[in-house]
Amino acid sequence: MSDDITRNNVGLAILTTLKNYGIDAVFGIPGTHSVEFYRHFGPLGIHPVTTRHEQGAGYGADGWSQLKGLPGVVITTSGPGLLNALSAAATAYAESRPLIILSPGAPTGTELSDIGTLHETKDPTGAVGAIVQRSTRVSSGKEAVDEIHAAFELFANGRPRPVHIEVPLDVLEGESDVDPKDCEARAAGAPQAAAPQAVTDAAAALTQARRPVIIAGGGATRAAAGVLALAEKLQAPVVTTLNGKGVIPETHPLSLGANLRLQTARDVCNDADVLLLIGSKLGEAELWGGTIETPATCIRVDIVPGQMTTNITADIELVGNSAAVIPQLLDAVGEHHAEAIDLSDVKRRLFEEAREVSPELARVNEIIAAALPAGTVVAGDSSRVTYLGSTTFIEQGEPHRFLYTPCYATLGYGLPAAIGAKVAAPDLPVVCVLGDGALMFAIQELMTAVEQQVDITIVCVDNGGYQEIRQNMLDVGIEPVGVDLVQPDWVQLARGFGLASFEAGEIEKLPDALSDAMAVSGPSLVHLSLR
Repeated sequence: MSDDITRNNVGLAILTTLKNYGIDAVFGIPGTHSVEFYRHFGPLGIHPVTTRHEQGAGYGADGWSQLKGLPGVVITTSGPGLLNALSAAATAYAESRPLIILSPGAPTGTELSDIGTLHETKDPTGAVGAIVQRSTRVSSGKEAVDEIHAAFELFANGRPRPVHIEVPLDVLEGESDVDPKDCEARAAGAPQAAAPQAVTDAAAALTQARRPVIIAGGGATRAAAGVLALAEKLQAPVVTTLNGKGVIPETHPLSLGANLRLQTARDVCNDADVLLLIGSKLGEAELWGGTIETPATCIRVDIVPGQMTTNITADIELVGNSAAVIPQLLDAVGEHHAEAIDLSDVKRRLFEEAREVSPELARVNEIIAAALPAGTVVAGDSSRVTYLGSTTFIEQGEPHRFLYTPCYATLGYGLPAAIGAKVAAPDLPVVCVLGDGALMFAIQELMTAVEQQVDITIVCVDNGGYQEIRQNMLDVGIEPVGVDLVQPDWVQLARGFGLASFEAGEIEKLPDALSDAMAVSGPSLVHLSLR
């Protein structure tokens, strides 16, 4: 290779550091100002996933991240490319997910100058900083690499939320000032344990509990095996949030699934004498207007001290990483005799309640669930078919196999997240289940799926527009406006992108259409009209 190709600039130092942490795929769209990042992809063996919109890059990185257990990485160009990725950044913040966004910036000394340069933006670092955990404009390669190390430290030992690093163009393109040793990955250290006295108090309360219940959120996924062991030791029912879905296998006798939106699950929680809440803010996006009443004793496990009074106040605070705290509790909890509870009857009532909300969407998801091979990753979207059906009826055996954004609740997430998941885990089956409105938000990413040759099946459940908002309008006496949409010929549209496409017709024919689609190598689409 020529010296020009192997240029030792700051872009190389940044990408080398990421590769040393295990990052082997990066999402984004190359731009005029970001080419010095892309120079180094080939030599470093980093796979570029070029999406058709930067929002899709962010959501693809999120899907990749959840399957890899590493932060997703997005590289944008300056100005519009960066700002196009902000919905994904806001999603990562709301859902507490690790994401690194790298962008070039105005050359040193020209920031905030308003002189009409290409992609000029008033204050990109400040704009992104209003959305993410930390946004930094660096002044050297060494500072950029230090920021990457700091991001990995945050993701390992703190609440994982997105970070943005802006690299001035002259710094990015300039000769590296980074010692190669500084590009090496750094050990994260042991996860933070809780204070011994708090563990003793919590263990005593759990040991004496007659009706203990565990609510496991996204922060519990780091301790999934320990949560299952603790639940079995306590014989405690486990309800998860949607970000915690699969923390214990949802077919396990103690699992009540990710069903906090259903009153049946909340009744079990509200009947607890001791509630153990692990890694969740327990927000209204999970509860859907219901409440979790304060039990006699509430124990909270969270890495963030300020979370101990969010929405429900802890009586016993276990501040620390669940990966360390749950093993502490397992060691400290004594012999336990909980009251017998017939969870099979509770599960039956959960499914009945979910079917009553939307019998048609329940049926659709039951058919899909029956067709899926074991271990299938399912990506959903802010679609009725997802939140009224998939969340309950598609059961998962481990965390990070149901890709969804319950808090930020964006449209356009499901398809790029499915693509990212398949890039990360090519041997796992991946299915995307979403509505027509959500698919149209990311329709351009069908081309990304074809280009990346990902073997995914997309199930588009078409109700003719934005039916949730239509119902919202009717509920408050508004004649529906702007929600009944003109639809394309979905099968022909997908075929135009190069996908194998199948028309399911009526619900009863969905199993055959799914079987045909999943037998195809490469991306495929099944269209089901419920109009």
